[in-house]
Amino acid sequence: MKNTGDINKIAVLGLGNVGTLAAHLLTEAGFEVVAHDVRKPASDLPFRTHVTDLSDEDTIAKCLAEVDAVLSCLPYHLNIKLAEAAVNADIHYFDLTEDVATTKAILKLSKTSDRLMAPQCGLAPGFVGIVGADLISKLDECRSCKMRVGALPQNPTGLMGYSFNWSPEGVVNEYLNDCEVLENGEVKKISPMEWLEKHYINGTELEAFTTSGGLGTMCETYLGKVPNIDYKTMRYPGHAALMNFFFHELLMRDRRKEAGEILVNAKPPVDDDVVYIHVSAEGIRDGRLVREEFVRAYKPITIAGKSRTAIAWTTASSVLAVIEMVRSGSLPQKSFLKQETIPLDAFLKTNTGSYYAIHGRD
Repeated sequence: MKNTGDINKIAVLGLGNVGTLAAHLLTEAGFEVVAHDVRKPASDLPFRTHVTDLSDEDTIAKCLAEVDAVLSCLPYHLNIKLAEAAVNADIHYFDLTEDVATTKAILKLSKTSDRLMAPQCGLAPGFVGIVGADLISKLDECRSCKMRVGALPQNPTGLMGYSFNWSPEGVVNEYLNDCEVLENGEVKKISPMEWLEKHYINGTELEAFTTSGGLGTMCETYLGKVPNIDYKTMRYPGHAALMNFFFHELLMRDRRKEAGEILVNAKPPVDDDVVYIHVSAEGIRDGRLVREEFVRAYKPITIAGKSRTAIAWTTASSVLAVIEMVRSGSLPQKSFLKQETIPLDAFLKTNTGSYYAIHGRD
């Protein structure tokens, strides 16, 4: 049996922008990386690559037999089978999923594993939960925690003001699935694209509205401790009304795959993006009502000799920081990892987590 704390060789599944950057960062951090994708990867990558059918269970089992851990950068609907394969292979598991049902399935699987099962290690859920928990911990008594994230083009065009720099499947999922919140001390399910509010970050006007999955496991963790917690996605003004029209008045909610294809065709990815983060917690400290905030605007930066989009590097850096902390022994080596249990200070001191500390204030 492998040493529980050892992560030397890791498989990265899915070589989109995030997966490719994650594999680069893992290589720079001293891991031996074996990467797999359904398409032929670029020939100049500094790690081993394979063209692999990532939907075939026998093939996946062979891929995982030679590694200590796996990082999934695949669409969320492939992650449950991959997590099952990781349990069978007796290796650590990490992913970036925002899908609630997938996470609950992985939580159940973790009870049968001797390794760490760590889903939701991206930006939201992921980093914002770490920040939210840190802000809550600064208060003697917290009455509310609000987490807001927006991944947007810096130079928006058209009424929608958007570009699909993230998986269309994931975005459609977030816009249509019910949202879990803590409201007045109770866990509730509310509709997506509601509870509209206005924000300003660095003078830019944004709107925020409910979307699914961004809280991860925080409602369970803080039930009975913090009465109000919610997560919202930020977009440029008018976006929510257009998306409600598209999905509900035009009935595209019943044609999710086609909806994603239409939206990506209309609003393809851009290189000049920005990730806005606004996390706040209100409550009592030393007998006074106070508000703690974490507000940033992250833009593309150069990593490994190439400009990386804001959504790619913030997502990849988040999961890499977690993997670094597991390797060092500063996070648990088995069971199910809740993002809100990760100390923010230690996260920001890792090689890749430090990108969050260095950037975003300009």
